[in-house]
Amino acid sequence: QSIKDFSPAKCGVEMTKGNCLLVFRQSSKKIMGSIKSKIESLLFISAKPMTVKQLANLIKSEAKEIQVAGDELIEDYKAKLGGIQVIKEGVKYQMVSAPTNARLIQGFIKDETTGELTRPSLEALTIIAYRGPISKINLDRIRGVNCALILRNLLLRGLIEAKNDKKKGETYYTVSLDFIRFLGINDIKDLPEYERLHQDDTLDKMLKEAEVMAVDN
Repeated sequence: QSIKDFSPAKCGVEMTKGNCLLVFRQSSKKIMGSIKSKIESLLFISAKPMTVKQLANLIKSEAKEIQVAGDELIEDYKAKLGGIQVIKEGVKYQMVSAPTNARLIQGFIKDETTGELTRPSLEALTIIAYRGPISKINLDRIRGVNCALILRNLLLRGLIEAKNDKKKGETYYTVSLDFIRFLGINDIKDLPEYERLHQDDTLDKMLKEAEVMAVDN
């Protein structure tokens, strides 16, 4: 639902102009709150900035409403004085850590990018290697968890690459050339049993079942 869908006629002829205005304001506030909530969720799971157009298409709202809600969200986070902020650069919004915690975050990232890969990261990297190019949504469905932080870590390490498919509006991930060189092979197809695992329909069946469940819910 969009704010533009509201019509004073829906208030009813028995209502006064003042009451009708109050209903409109309450309805607008509720709709805007819903849009802000959706923007917040999308920014949280996204590993990169999202444009107004992307958010509008996903939320099914007008671009102007996205901008208003996005700007309000920025002010909301500023008022909280917490460890997370929402920033805006041009027409892009992104959820980031607070500048006051920059040194702490830099130390954490250094440890994350120089230490050994965790088991979840290795699992995600293996799936990307054998099933790439793969979207984040499908990777999430295969692993059963949100892989945003794992993807970010693998990108920082230079182990994977992200490519945006403008037609589908999705980002697809593949292993990087550096990762292939690190393994000592010339092509990703040189991985053990690559052809069999790359074409294995088990994961495809899992994805189709997950899509059906998502539609039913």
